[in-house]
Amino acid sequence: MAHLPITILARQAFVEDELNASAAVKKKIFEQCADKILKAVDIIIKALNQKKKLLLCGNGGSAADCQHLATEFVIRMSPTIKRPGIPAIALTTDSSLLTAGANDFGYDNVFTRSVETLGNPGDVLIGITTSGRSESVNLAFKMAKSKGMATIGFLGKDGGAAKDLVDLAIIIPSDDTQRIQEGHITIGHIICGLVEREMYG
Repeated sequence: MAHLPITILARQAFVEDELNASAAVKKKIFEQCADKILKAVDIIIKALNQKKKLLLCGNGGSAADCQHLATEFVIRMSPTIKRPGIPAIALTTDSSLLTAGANDFGYDNVFTRSVETLGNPGDVLIGITTSGRSESVNLAFKMAKSKGMATIGFLGKDGGAAKDLVDLAIIIPSDDTQRIQEGHITIGHIICGLVEREMYG
């Protein structure tokens, strides 16, 4: 049996509903997470003033967010602010390194070797996981703490195990993975923008 076509009005209603849902979560982020976003800015600025760097890790869409945000730090957010690159490395980009680590140590340890090797005391690890239950990210947090790094979690839902592993947990107030991912990239942009303004603006 052929599916009936979705009407224009139904499609428009879907678009409106999705945008309203996204906006509602963004409002909750301001109400519930603004202080933690500002704490993340302080942690990062402190590290950068000490000539330290940022490492980022996550899986799937969160891996893409790591690459996106690392690029914003290295290149720039605002075209009106002239600044040097901010040292940030997404641990999600080297397919040979990732597959070798997963093959030799198991996927749960896919990021731990990179954190162990590249991380130094005073550096910052930003781990992104919508549930807070990603074992590969949580093991990276543990490795970072053993290296004397600061740890920031971009999380969602109830924060999972990650919320107790990090120095700062920013938990998007939603149970919807799409909304959480939208929140992560939004707060990432805000953090990068504030770091850029406060250090170089």
